[in-house]
Amino acid sequence: MPEFTPIADPAAWVHGPHVRFTVLTDRLLRLEYSPTDTFEDRASQAFWHRRQPVPQFSAEVREKRIEIETEFLKLEYRPGRGGFRRSTLSIQLKQNGKTWRYGMRPVGNLGGTTRTLDGTGGPVQLEPGLVSRSGWALVDDSHSLVFGPSRVLRDPTGVLRDPTGVLRDDPGWLSSRQARDNLDLYFFGYGLAFAECLRDFTRVAGAIPMIPRYILGNWWSRYWAYTQAELQALMEDFRKHEVPLSVCIVDMDWHITKTGNAASGWTGYTWNQELFPDPAGFIDWLHAQGLRTALNLHPAQGVHPHEERYAEMAHWMNIDPATQQPVPFDVGDRRFMEGYFKILHHPLEEMGVDFWWLDWQQGHKSQVPGLDPLWALNHLHFRELGREGAKRPFVFSRWGGLGNHRYPIGFSGDTIIRWNALRFQPRFSATAANVGYGWWSHDIGGHMWKDSSPELYVRWVQFGLFSPILRLHSTNKLQLDRRPWGKPERYFKAAREAMQLRHAFIPYLYSMAWRAYQTGLSPVLPMYYEDVSAAAFACPDQYYFGSELVAAPVVKPARRSDGLAQQRVWLPHGAWFNFFTGERHEGGRWHNLQSSLEQIPVFAKAGAIVPMGPKVGWGRVENPERLDIYLFPGASNRFELYEDDGETSGYQRGEYAITGFTLEQEGTRLIFSILPVTGESCLVPIERTYRLHLRGVGAGVSCEHPATYDASKRTLDLEAVRLALGEAWSVEFSI
Repeated sequence: MPEFTPIADPAAWVHGPHVRFTVLTDRLLRLEYSPTDTFEDRASQAFWHRRQPVPQFSAEVREKRIEIETEFLKLEYRPGRGGFRRSTLSIQLKQNGKTWRYGMRPVGNLGGTTRTLDGTGGPVQLEPGLVSRSGWALVDDSHSLVFGPSRVLRDPTGVLRDPTGVLRDDPGWLSSRQARDNLDLYFFGYGLAFAECLRDFTRVAGAIPMIPRYILGNWWSRYWAYTQAELQALMEDFRKHEVPLSVCIVDMDWHITKTGNAASGWTGYTWNQELFPDPAGFIDWLHAQGLRTALNLHPAQGVHPHEERYAEMAHWMNIDPATQQPVPFDVGDRRFMEGYFKILHHPLEEMGVDFWWLDWQQGHKSQVPGLDPLWALNHLHFRELGREGAKRPFVFSRWGGLGNHRYPIGFSGDTIIRWNALRFQPRFSATAANVGYGWWSHDIGGHMWKDSSPELYVRWVQFGLFSPILRLHSTNKLQLDRRPWGKPERYFKAAREAMQLRHAFIPYLYSMAWRAYQTGLSPVLPMYYEDVSAAAFACPDQYYFGSELVAAPVVKPARRSDGLAQQRVWLPHGAWFNFFTGERHEGGRWHNLQSSLEQIPVFAKAGAIVPMGPKVGWGRVENPERLDIYLFPGASNRFELYEDDGETSGYQRGEYAITGFTLEQEGTRLIFSILPVTGESCLVPIERTYRLHLRGVGAGVSCEHPATYDASKRTLDLEAVRLALGEAWSVEFSI
């Protein structure tokens, strides 16, 4: 169960008449107003860890004025009968000189994300994010629900206390706040320091958890009534065509929805024996191939009499099974939800179901006032999957609101197959970083209507390569074929190349998952996180893909005249290199590019270090025994390759290994070093083979190690080096 530390250090509090201000960081303030002086110390849906190190600040409390000043902010409040008003509460941002006043409308907010892209074929309105060009953002948490702690103490004034500052989620249940007239606001005054804002938000709201390593491979999913034999044959076809997979999702037809006159819509928990005569054997077969699986859930219609476990669930809820009365779904009923997991889900997990695809489309209301069923389901499913403490939990679901970064991964919904839908997804994926929701999964290829061209399919797959999750999917229409080999030969090869590269990028992307857990920085970030030039806010079709790369996938059709796609890409200041060809581009300017079907505009920064695994593989995505390290000159740099067992919670106990790579450049001298592994992980190979590729250099480059030069890729390829665990190695280049 999660532990909360919701009670701030009293040293961070500043009290006044009917108000309490909490200095959470030097740029994040909690602003509370209560006409009864009753303040809330329980964890809310979004904010779990208010007990942070107290930053340096000064406070002056007088009868008619309260002033609080940190390194970055200055708050002024004039107590009065009306509480917070535009005329009584203001905060000055020292870094830009702007002043926020209570009640001001947001200006320049850079957006967050939204619940779903269902039925969309282009841009949609996004919820506000935590960063803004004006330098401030405000979160009104006044009406969110709060967790009921298992053990609390109160002082004589009624304020919640716990000597340890720790409260346990028991059992993760939410309730309404007692003081309905209170205001509970969080002021983020970070100026243009966007990375620092997300770092502090995830400290106060909870970290972005590590995802299982296998989810970074390619996923297959389709809304289609496959038989067990058909789905197994399809998996074999992927292997035969050398298209790697790591996840096979079974959509809603895995279960029955009616028997006779009894029906339950899309809800179901009983295997369809006509399609899957041996469900346990099917899951065992997938696991034997190294594949993981999830089942689709639509729980809104409850449990009907045709379900195998209806009688058990009815008894659990004190319903006589003889009445054939359905057991209604009730996310606000503790008893129901306990049975929901224990009776309906745990047996399927014991059968081997690895995770759940929670496809909630049934509204925002529940029997508990203010409780969105989606939020509760995300929280409870995540907690339940990790209930034994060993398995690394996650839930594949829709965005349920602020705080849902703790429950990756997002299912973005059923998009229309259009170029405009694809064009919006890079911006949508990157902007979600502004609320810490960094693991969106899109229907790659689009979900519904008509495939307009194989070119659109390939460009969507290439975007999937450089997005958080690559999951092929479509609706149950025969003409919508997401199998790469179902396309004409050239398009098949381009899509296969992208999907092979996706598996090769797993070591790099998994290291970015560790970065997200440590810092709150999502693997995909808007360009303005590293450079706040005006142009960085004007290029939504591109984004940072991890710490080393900028991706600008093609999202427009090619010209008919020459088959080339036109694109305008902005690169930040400094030198940049085409990742695939080594061509050098100057930063701080726009570049007009032309890309053939096989080309994906991706750029490595000067000094970039990109570790990659094998391109062709199948199933299990373990820590590879061979790594290809791609290096780019122009600057010194350090990269940390993160590895662990890929699926347990051991990383929280320090059970992981980090291999350091450094690149040092002084004039024409370039030294690359592999540092000894630190930490512990039994799955890190005892010996590993490294092959180096110094890209973006001319034919005159040389080194003391055997190497060959490839002029077409401007790359010096070094012969493989085999190192034992704990060994260090370095090589010097003359460029």
